Amino acid sequence: MDLSKVRNIGISAHIDSGKTTLTERILFYTNRIHAIHDVRGKDGVGAKMDSMELERERGITIASAATHCTWKDHTINIIDTPGHVDFTIEVERSLRVLDGAILVLCSVAGVQSQSLTVDRQMKRYNVPRVAFVNKCDRTGADPLKVKNQLIEKLGHNAVMMQLPIGLEDKHAGVIDLVKMKAYTFEGENGEKIIESDIPADRMDEANTYRETLLDAASMFDDELMEAMLEDKVTEEMIVRAIRAGTIKRDLTPVFLGSAYKNKAVQKLLDGVIAYLPNPTEVENYGHDLDNDEAKVILDSDESKPTVALAFKLEDGRYGQLTYMRVYQGSLKKDDSIVNTRTGKKIKIGRLVRMHSDEMEDITYAGAGDIVAMFGVDCNSGDTFTDGTLNIAMSSMHVPEAVISVAIKPIDHAAETKMSKALRRFTKEDPTFRVNVDEDSNETIIRGMGELHLEVYIERMKREYGAEVITSPPQVAYRETITRRAEFNYTHKKQTGGSGQYGKIIGFIEPNEDQDYEFIDNTKGGSIPKPFIPAVDKGFKSAVVKGRLLGFPVVNVRIEVNDGASHAVDSSEMAFQEAARGAWRDTYDKAAPKILEPIMRVVVESPSEHNGNVMTTLMQRRGMVVGTQEDDTSVKIEADVPLSEMFGYSTTLRSGTQGKAEFSMEFSKYAQVPNNIAEELMAKAREKAGK
Repeated sequence: MDLSKVRNIGISAHIDSGKTTLTERILFYTNRIHAIHDVRGKDGVGAKMDSMELERERGITIASAATHCTWKDHTINIIDTPGHVDFTIEVERSLRVLDGAILVLCSVAGVQSQSLTVDRQMKRYNVPRVAFVNKCDRTGADPLKVKNQLIEKLGHNAVMMQLPIGLEDKHAGVIDLVKMKAYTFEGENGEKIIESDIPADRMDEANTYRETLLDAASMFDDELMEAMLEDKVTEEMIVRAIRAGTIKRDLTPVFLGSAYKNKAVQKLLDGVIAYLPNPTEVENYGHDLDNDEAKVILDSDESKPTVALAFKLEDGRYGQLTYMRVYQGSLKKDDSIVNTRTGKKIKIGRLVRMHSDEMEDITYAGAGDIVAMFGVDCNSGDTFTDGTLNIAMSSMHVPEAVISVAIKPIDHAAETKMSKALRRFTKEDPTFRVNVDEDSNETIIRGMGELHLEVYIERMKREYGAEVITSPPQVAYRETITRRAEFNYTHKKQTGGSGQYGKIIGFIEPNEDQDYEFIDNTKGGSIPKPFIPAVDKGFKSAVVKGRLLGFPVVNVRIEVNDGASHAVDSSEMAFQEAARGAWRDTYDKAAPKILEPIMRVVVESPSEHNGNVMTTLMQRRGMVVGTQEDDTSVKIEADVPLSEMFGYSTTLRSGTQGKAEFSMEFSKYAQVPNNIAEELMAKAREKAGK
């Protein structure tokens, strides 16, 4: 395969910018599909790349889908990614293995919140991109405004490659500023491209914008700069210069059109081939595990040892489907490869090329290719080699889960189905986490947002028939004591034959340094040494459940300094009971209090929403501990009780037009205010009384 004619690209954008519609048109013009379908599935078919029933119903992309097509003798591997922030890991995974991307923007809405996020992700993985200003047929369309927003809001060196011929309902095509020709699109699906001269009344405008384009491009090519002075500029020089600037990520070519109205998608495809890099022009590296994880540059060379990355997993009808990007060497059917994480040798049984949910069998995949394997047990992010190298690709950035929900199956049958679904989802999606809370024994699912969890709960029901009931998870409160209290307790029980007897004297007090500390200070054998561990065991079992809410008691020190025993009636059991009785008698005297988990919340937001973000945190009993501000954004750190964080992602998004994002992690336990403690205890009494 001639790698100079391969492009691995992703299509990324804010939700509802038209990514999936654009991919549908690309597949149509490259003869991969023979009919165009509506994204929302109104015609009962739905877009090719939205193969999940849920995606077609909601009209959103949930899982990234892979396909490939051919345009002007070039092979293009395309991954259509979700735009919703809740599915951000799907975008991360795709960008990790792509060489270039199309950033789709709506010509009315311009640069939106998720455009900022995907742009940040592209920067993180050094992905060169071209911009496509879509929906030029809509009322209020203004592609030049969007180009300026790319410069102001995203800091791109954006240049117009085209000018629109008509906007809104008069949008008919584009003026190409490199070829200096006008293009309109006719036929039922815009497949007839009509080339003509630029209308005389648009010539001055076209020349002005062409000058701007040449000025920007000449910074990347000395020959073009000289040719401009001598007025000997050729199309080839311009393309070479723009390509150099784009690959360096110092220039963003801006294309425009309307995917839905079948306008100018073919010209965008020409731009992808002309300006985005092929696999040999992108520097990829791994980490040598035998040499202190030193960086190793990988060559897109099929004759070198194989290195491939599993970047996405799917549980398909025929078992696990593993999406692979081959960075070096090749994969052949029936070859053996080694997973560098586990050291296991795996035979490639079936190698396929994906087309959304369809596949075609292949026997060979070379460096730079994106393919899938069947029946390979591995995790997302595993590296495979031919066994001669011990290399791991750099790990993928996996954001922390920010929202959690407790789920409970409605019956035993649903429980089995639920655990099967959860096993699959956690393997496929690193941002979807599941754990069983030790305190409440609830199954807690955590994810990137309410929609993220909603989709998984819906998929559990549809794909596995597992009906579950959801509720906000119980907060893991703790209890503690705030003052010293003494005990003098005798456990005495006489029941025919030998009885039970144990007496202990001492005190309990707060202890900042440890959750639980037991000190034996008895003298002269008042409590025989063999019974001391039983006293400790008795207290340990008592602190597991506090007497206010029933949560564990922490930060307590217990000292036993005296006691008594009976030659016949004393036993380990008697001293355990004595300890539990002493705890019950003394706990209320030690002024117990409820502690709640406090989360360190970090919110990143555009500066104009600073006030709104502060308000959302203050309303949730937040204490701001620091802020960092630059020209366009602000980062606020605050300590907020976990109990106040439920539903925060929705509140934050609505208060900042969806432009802010947050992360949180456990910070410490702190005392609950008295009024809230009263409410919690009243609820606990009510629950106990049922």
